[in-house]
Amino acid sequence: MADDETPEGILLSGEENAAVRIKLERERRGWSTTALSDRLNEAGFEMNPSAVWRIENRKRRINLDEAIGFAEIFGVDLRNLAGPPQLAAKGRAMELIDKVVAAHQETQRAQHMFTRARDDFDAYIAEHPDIREEAEAMVSNAISESLMKMNAEIYGPPPGAQSDAEHADSAPDA
Repeated sequence: MADDETPEGILLSGEENAAVRIKLERERRGWSTTALSDRLNEAGFEMNPSAVWRIENRKRRINLDEAIGFAEIFGVDLRNLAGPPQLAAKGRAMELIDKVVAAHQETQRAQHMFTRARDDFDAYIAEHPDIREEAEAMVSNAISESLMKMNAEIYGPPPGAQSDAEHADSAPDA
């Protein structure tokens, strides 16, 4: 493969990708280079329309402060601004990628918090073995109840299970 050939789907240059993404985002919004320049200037990122055009057409390099400005104006993460243009053209893909990454980060934080809480609990129980059995049962029951409630909210009641309202309606009168 010659050096000037660009393999599809490969991130070769964050700066080049940013140039493509800037043009895609601007055009998607129906903005001229002047309109984009005005928005950048209003946000405190000095840029004239000619500079926008030169960046988009790879006639001028983009510096970090400018990249931050473009990302802010477009409401995209700086990493995504420099990401592969074929994904940038699919705005929904970028939104979903951001959601997946954010959810993963939340999961990691929650896992870390759970591990710390469980370690603290285990250390306390080690110092108080007389309450181990009852405390472990309470933790297990509370987690089970929480999971059942969450699963019911997400997936609905399990097959054959009555809701509380149905159960109350079918209970025999005293």
